Amino acid sequence: MRRREFITLVGSAAAWPLSGYAQQGGQLPRRIGMLLNASVDEPQFKIWIEAFLQSLQQLGWTDGHNVKIDYRWAGIDAERVKRYAAELVALAPDVIVAHGTSTVLPLLQQTHVVPIVFPVAADPVGGGFVDSLARPGGNATGFMDLEYGMAGKWLELLKQITPGVTRVAVLRDPTQGSGAMQFAAIQAIAPALGVEITPVGLRDSGDIERAVSAFAHSSNGGLIVTAGSATVRHSNLIIRLAAQHKLPAVYNERLFTTAGGLMSYGPDFVDQYRHAAGYVDRILKGEKPADLPVQAPTKYELVINLKTAKALGLTVPQSLLASANDVIE
Repeated sequence: MRRREFITLVGSAAAWPLSGYAQQGGQLPRRIGMLLNASVDEPQFKIWIEAFLQSLQQLGWTDGHNVKIDYRWAGIDAERVKRYAAELVALAPDVIVAHGTSTVLPLLQQTHVVPIVFPVAADPVGGGFVDSLARPGGNATGFMDLEYGMAGKWLELLKQITPGVTRVAVLRDPTQGSGAMQFAAIQAIAPALGVEITPVGLRDSGDIERAVSAFAHSSNGGLIVTAGSATVRHSNLIIRLAAQHKLPAVYNERLFTTAGGLMSYGPDFVDQYRHAAGYVDRILKGEKPADLPVQAPTKYELVINLKTAKALGLTVPQSLLASANDVIE
């Protein structure tokens, strides 16, 4: 799919008329809703959705031919997410694709009937939208954005790129159980690495700025930014503070590194969107979300921003560069 065609395809959030769609055997096309906690010009989301559409097409579903996709780009506005969730449910789609906990929960408040597939979500069991990973039991299923044990890898990577780090602030969302679980995994390996861990709750921008600035007053510090909607919501502020205070930081996903963060390690969301297309295909063919297990990530990616490393005065070890999936120069 050419980039211009893709941008045209996903650029509109309006519901397109069914009359413009090809019909097979007199039947209307199947309908997919997409609720996304981003703006339409977010480059990473465009890449993920392009992968989703390509996988759907390989499975025999083409938007504009035998399936119609209604997009809602909600950004990080909670009220807009709720409004768009209600709009999509009112359209009675065959399935809704929703990115992250912040979109899945509002949808579940609107419907326990319409199938929901999440390509990315933290702690779906703890969040209360599936009964268990193996048997979701309700109308939602999909893919987790991490396994908690993986969080310890962030601290290991931080020590690799800055061996002198002895103090690490862990930025997490205190309202989500997943934030506490990630913190626990980091804390468990900290003594072996000779690091003191400090939790920083992501409540509002003022609190974050005060906490990071206070932490930066002492030397040998670094940051770990855990997974969750709050870290994405405050991503620009966090990246700016890390640069301002010369704090090396490891983030949970690529979008932070492409925006100027030092290093990220997390699931390959392109891969997860492709798998999500497989679940959508199975639901359109009659399977139920309750019977489709929630899956953990199978592919992770390490991304390093060399420009940021240089600004921090860091020399990235050759062994780390060799293991990176992508290096931004």
